Amino acid sequence: MDLRERIVSASDAGGSTRQDIADRFCVSLGMVKKLLRQRKLTGDIAARHYRSGRKPKITLAHKEELRRRVENCPDITLEELREAIGVSCSLPAIHYVLCKMNLSYKKRRSKLPSKTVKMSR
Repeated sequence: MDLRERIVSASDAGGSTRQDIADRFCVSLGMVKKLLRQRKLTGDIAARHYRSGRKPKITLAHKEELRRRVENCPDITLEELREAIGVSCSLPAIHYVLCKMNLSYKKRRSKLPSKTVKMSR
């Protein structure tokens, strides 16, 4: 935060280009531009990491539908779940959401395991 404040104050003092400020504080020109733009738009220079990254395609409504489907039919496949919620995402994306929700969708064998016979040495 200290570095951000020094960059902004150097910009406010005037007499230096953005590139000069970037060189002076050993940061990229893009960082200086983004910081000044953020201050202009929001009035704040604090880090905004919580807003970065790709937004999830599977929303809360989709998660509720997934929960309902898995509870009704525990042996449903990932492909069937993806078609049911109508989202164009990868199968691993569905898998990770189900893991985070602690839902088990794994198919179980319906028959008992075969008996094993002791073998002679």
